[in-house]
Amino acid sequence: MAGSKMHDDEVETDAGLVARLLGAQFPKWANLPIEPVPSAGTDNALYRLGPNMAVRMPRIDWAVNAVDREHLWLPKIAPFLPVAIPTPLGNGEPGEGYPYPWSVYPWLEGENPTVGELADPDGLARDLARFVLALQAVDATGGPRGGRGVPLEQRESPTRAAIRALQGTVDTAAVTSAWEAALEVPTWAGPPVWAHGDLSPGNLLIKDGRLTAVIDFGTLGIGDPAVDLSVAWNLLPVATRAVYRSALNVDEATWLRGRGWALSIALIQLPYYHQTNPALAANARHVIAEVLADVLADVQRTG
Repeated sequence: MAGSKMHDDEVETDAGLVARLLGAQFPKWANLPIEPVPSAGTDNALYRLGPNMAVRMPRIDWAVNAVDREHLWLPKIAPFLPVAIPTPLGNGEPGEGYPYPWSVYPWLEGENPTVGELADPDGLARDLARFVLALQAVDATGGPRGGRGVPLEQRESPTRAAIRALQGTVDTAAVTSAWEAALEVPTWAGPPVWAHGDLSPGNLLIKDGRLTAVIDFGTLGIGDPAVDLSVAWNLLPVATRAVYRSALNVDEATWLRGRGWALSIALIQLPYYHQTNPALAANARHVIAEVLADVLADVQRTG
């Protein structure tokens, strides 16, 4: 299968299954070489199809709704964005014993950025801001509500459960305090806007240090834009966060909600993926440390 198993109840896939599905549903592509792509992605297994395409196979039932959402909305959004996004080439149906819809996309060139190894962090921060602002400017009429565009208080139960599960692994008193402070921040009062929802290193592609593409729109939706600020803590160095914030021109409350989102996502990821997805777990630990350091700096600055 493409990558290691992420979930106890996920559906396994392999290149043979992909070949059979293509043969039955897209025979024009059936003779192209198929190679599994190692990935830290949690919802989809990825296969390279020939030199220019990719096949994405949902691993688990909760990833299925994103297939139709991406096929409907990505072609509409893509023309307004400053970098490439994966617009679908084919929409596959269940078959050959595989229970979910699946997709064929263009293969987008680039490499995932690595925390601490950015060639041009300020330039990348500005690129990310341009992408986020362009996405927010797309007409949101009729857009689906994003699961990560909701008020932070709707993350209370899973975040608290994650903190309990991390007892002895992280400073639970410190993360609890940081999470409670995030819940005190005023909620988004503006109109709902588009947000990617998961601007993490694994969903960004760069070349020569600059952003070339954004992938995996499984959490795409409209709502509070703060969630797309989480990249400030999961990728950007502390000295570059001000560049990202300035380019977005966000207010204090939105910035602090973004930090709350980064913390909540990381806290929930860490106990779930600490054995099955080492790369994601390492990034979650990084985010938690960065947020706590940020909170401490705020206290020292205002205290």
